[in-house]
Amino acid sequence: MEHHTTANPKPVFIVGFMGSGKTTWGRKLADKTGRTFIDLDEVIVQEIGMPIAAYFTEYGEHAFRELESRTLKNIAPDLPAVVSTGGGTPCYFDNMAWMNRHGITIYFQLPPKALWSRLMQTDIGTRPALNGLSGPELLDYITAKLAERAPYYEQASYTVNQLAVRPEELIALIK
Repeated sequence: MEHHTTANPKPVFIVGFMGSGKTTWGRKLADKTGRTFIDLDEVIVQEIGMPIAAYFTEYGEHAFRELESRTLKNIAPDLPAVVSTGGGTPCYFDNMAWMNRHGITIYFQLPPKALWSRLMQTDIGTRPALNGLSGPELLDYITAKLAERAPYYEQASYTVNQLAVRPEELIALIK
């Protein structure tokens, strides 16, 4: 039998809206638990050889979502990894059910205003879903999109308040 550095070899999938800290916390969690870190968006970019925004423009959202779902499901279910998913990943096809069946899912929950203030500090142009929105329009978009996606995110094994969570709490969830 193969030995892993973690008691639970299943992958951990972090879901949540863009800007919720999935990648930052995913890296920390992987590091602290001896797991491999996988950023689903980075894997897709390596596979397609272009930025996701360019792929969206050239092939459309549906083609991207199919590619994203295939890439997600190519992750070995016995790989001890922490996977940072795209903000929309859980909302398409059977992705959320698949993640729940094959691993541990954690929803990083943040209120719209906190997401808005974080996203305002990033390069909005790299996020195709935001279509260059800013200010009040961006906050309205986040509020509406979060309400639409919440039923998917809330199917996660665990929901954590990303403003108050501590690394030890996350580690305890996946042991």
